[in-house]
Formats: sequence, C-alpha cells, structure tokens
Amino acid sequence: MPKTKPNPKKPTPKYKRILLKLSGEAIGGEAGAGICPEAIHEMATQVREVKEMGVEVVIVVGGGNIFRGIQGSERGIERVMGDHMGMLATVINALALQDALEKLGVQTRVQTAISIPQMAESYIRRRAVRHLEKGRVVIFGGGTGNPYFSTDTTSALRAAEIGAEVILKATKVDGIYDSDPKKNPKAKKFENLTYMEALQRQLKVMDSTAFSLCMDTRIPIVVFDFHQPGNLVRVINGEPIGTTVTA
Repeated sequence: MPKTKPNPKKPTPKYKRILLKLSGEAIGGEAGAGICPEAIHEMATQVREVKEMGVEVVIVVGGGNIFRGIQGSERGIERVMGDHMGMLATVINALALQDALEKLGVQTRVQTAISIPQMAESYIRRRAVRHLEKGRVVIFGGGTGNPYFSTDTTSALRAAEIGAEVILKATKVDGIYDSDPKKNPKAKKFENLTYMEALQRQLKVMDSTAFSLCMDTRIPIVVFDFHQPGNLVRVINGEPIGTTVTA
C-alpha cells in the first residue's frame, strides 16, 4: 500500500487573544466612503481564518467612511454633537461587519458603548470575555461612549480591559514610516519602535492618548497592511510583518 504523507505541522499562533482595529476608510474600500461589500467580505474572510486557528478575536471599528466628528466640527458642527454622530457611524460599521462574518458561519456579538438594545448589547467587560470563551468574535462599536476620544483610544482601552495580548492595527500601508510613503518615495519604514519614540516623533498612525495607554499597560501594537490576503494570519503566526511598537 502506498505510504501516506504526514500532514505538515501547523505553526502555533503567537497570540491567543487579539484586538483588531479596523478603520472606517478600509470598510469603504478603494473609495474610503460608504460600505464596500467586497472589502468587508475580505475582512471577514481573514478574521474567519484566524478564528479557525483557535485565536480569540475582538474588533474595534472606526466610522470615518460615514462621518468623522472632528471633521464635522471643522465645518461648523458642534464638536460633541459631531463626535456623537461619529459614534453612531461606528455602530453601523459594526453591524455591517457582523453581517459579513455571520454569512461565513462565524458567531459574533456586537457590543456598544452607547445603549442601543434593539440592535446590540451594551458593553459589559465580563460578558465580552465570556463571549470570547465561547468562541464568538466580539465587535465593539460606539467608541468609548465619550466625545473627544478616538477609536484608537477605544482600542487601547478595550484591549487592556479584556486582556488582549496585542493590538493589530490594520492599515493600507505595510507599516509605520517617518513620512507619508505615498508622497515621499524616500520615506523610511520602521521595523520596530518604542512607544516613547512614536510619541516623540509624533507619528500619526495612532493618537497620543492611545500610545500612552498602551505604554502604561505594556500592550504591543503591530501596524500592518490588511489589504494583502493572508497578512493577518502571518502576523498571528509571528512573522515579521509591518511595524511593531513595544516598550
């Protein structure tokens, strides 16, 4: 009888529990506006891949594809009102992502920092952790529920609260550069940075509040190109993808 070839050993995931930060612009696809079904399906597919590896996943979504509070205030909308509108935009994106994941057979729960009981659960830390233990993906919408705080800061806060081992910031570029690589072909990419270096250089990939909170809680950040198929799995497996920010 012919010998059967042994199955190659699958790599052990580097992380057991992750927080994935998705921008609203990414949900908007190439245009960066509205909700692009193809883009959100690709996101859901990559999330399902890491779920099948046994990794626990929580997601924080932005709302810039629909409305961004700070831009609204620049156009005359009162800042707090604009931020509330932006929070609602993140809830819309969270529901869209939930729909895409569940169509792929991934059980999800949406939790919001603002109470919308007809659409989603209110955020309760212990309940979120229990969902993870039951194998569900948890999507956080509504930011922190407070104006003046970005979804980057929400990511740092929620990661600390639910015990995530890393924040994976999904972007359209392959890491952090010292200047915009789209405008400067000589822009230098960083393989590794410390939180303090990121703050001192005023790198705009995350706001200073988010960086400071990650520094205090010692949660590493990996910034990577989410638009390359398979990159999320590569990061989970510990491959040197993107830029890592640590102490």
